[in-house]
Amino acid sequence: MALSPPSRLPLALPGFEHIKRGWNDTYEAYAARLMPGEYYVTLHDEGIYTTLGSCISACIRDRVIGIGGMNHFMLPASGEMSGWKSEHLSVINRYGNFAMEHLINDILKNGGKRQNLEVKVFGGGRIIANMTDVGMRNINFVRDYIETEGLHIVSEDVGDVYPRMVVYFPATGKVRVKRLRSVHNNLIIEEEFRYLNTIEAKPVSGDIELF
Repeated sequence: MALSPPSRLPLALPGFEHIKRGWNDTYEAYAARLMPGEYYVTLHDEGIYTTLGSCISACIRDRVIGIGGMNHFMLPASGEMSGWKSEHLSVINRYGNFAMEHLINDILKNGGKRQNLEVKVFGGGRIIANMTDVGMRNINFVRDYIETEGLHIVSEDVGDVYPRMVVYFPATGKVRVKRLRSVHNNLIIEEEFRYLNTIEAKPVSGDIELF
């Protein structure tokens, strides 16, 4: 029998009020839904979920106190892909840095300790046949970033040709991953193309330093 939702949605941390959240009968928990380019951090026992094609989600938490979050990002397209802007590698990587550093900094700012962080990584599927493997470029970026920052990936489900539904529970570190059938690909591809057009038209501003 499904659990009844508690009477009140957990309070969002400042800056995350815009993230769509609600009771999810499947997970029997409140859950935040991430769209491409978003991230969410929580102190509460709630889930965070998203659908990934070529994009990456890093799920990071302080394993001692349970605060953690998830992001959903993709590097801007390279000039290899027809019709998409060419970007210098260092400029491209700023977008991934932006996504990772914001997530980590908000965890640390709200009580997490860097030495307690555990990282899980998902996505990066090659869901568009006969096209440059954007997913693998995203995978290589996030692995390099995590190694450079002295963190460690404790588990991952990346690559291959499948889109994924990922649900993460920072309080416990539990993750559920569902590989989706190809019938979902067109919707995911359209969503990711819209996201790419947005990030290529809007430059990342400012530099971020990790605590």
